[in-house]
Amino acid sequence: AHGIDIKRVFAPEHGFRGTADAGATIKDGIDSQTGLPIISLYGKNKKPYKEQLEDVDVVLFDIQDVGARFYTYISTLHYVMEACAQYNKKLIVLDRPNPNGHYIDGPILEQEHQSFVGMHPVPVIHGMTIGEYALMINGEKWLDNNLTAKLEVIECKNYTHDSSYSIPIKPSPNLPNDQAINLYPSLCFFEGTDVSVGRGTEMQFQVYGSPSLVKYTDFDFTPTPNVGAKRPKFNGKKCYGVDLREYKKLDHLNLDFLVDAFAKAPSKQNFFNSFFTKLAGTKTLQAQIEKGMTAQEIAATWEKGLQDYQKIRVKYLLYK
Repeated sequence: AHGIDIKRVFAPEHGFRGTADAGATIKDGIDSQTGLPIISLYGKNKKPYKEQLEDVDVVLFDIQDVGARFYTYISTLHYVMEACAQYNKKLIVLDRPNPNGHYIDGPILEQEHQSFVGMHPVPVIHGMTIGEYALMINGEKWLDNNLTAKLEVIECKNYTHDSSYSIPIKPSPNLPNDQAINLYPSLCFFEGTDVSVGRGTEMQFQVYGSPSLVKYTDFDFTPTPNVGAKRPKFNGKKCYGVDLREYKKLDHLNLDFLVDAFAKAPSKQNFFNSFFTKLAGTKTLQAQIEKGMTAQEIAATWEKGLQDYQKIRVKYLLYK
């Protein structure tokens, strides 16, 4: 309607329409509703090629983040910024509120544990909008070869980091509501353990449990394939655990769930898998839990890192 020639759509994890499973390879294709070519940035290629940007004047980044380091949209942002910087293209970020923007918490990622679920030395909950985060990527020279993208951020109106924000559309298939989004940073650690977070139910990231926790609880759920979870953990098996659907809104990273589940696990050796360290961004967290430290004792070890991060973060804030 405005005479803008849209050349193609770049799709992150979960695809252009946001319905693909977590971790599922997203393939290139044609969008059935618009006829636009879709280029996947989740799979073998995570950064736009030169040829894919040659006929482009500007790239528009408009994706709803949820404020957690391991939510991969900020990793996609990094690679899109890098491509725009390399090929001299302007990037416009349409900013959106961060539903978990009211606090920062968690261990700082250690560079040796960098991955697509954690690319930058920030805490698990970074407390920034996607636009502020883009400014920080540029300002801290995190792009390859210290590149800087030509960046413009279109700011939100009437927003502060203390604003409550209810996302009108699911940002990904397994974050169906405000409760799941608020609990996600605390429960996502279970993805690196032998515990389900309710994928394959309608209570994703609002419950956790496993078949082995049977003697500790009356609450149970049974994962089965659904949209966003074609092969859920413990598919078809009854899981016993904790129902958090009415849990109070969190303003900190709650490790009590993880610490408690580990304490009750019948097999401590099989509780964690290799993905846990990527999610945590450090080997220290697993060691602390295995040592029997309380959630409060573990959180106290993050304070220095969070104070140092806060000094960096404040330079890029667009909102109070």
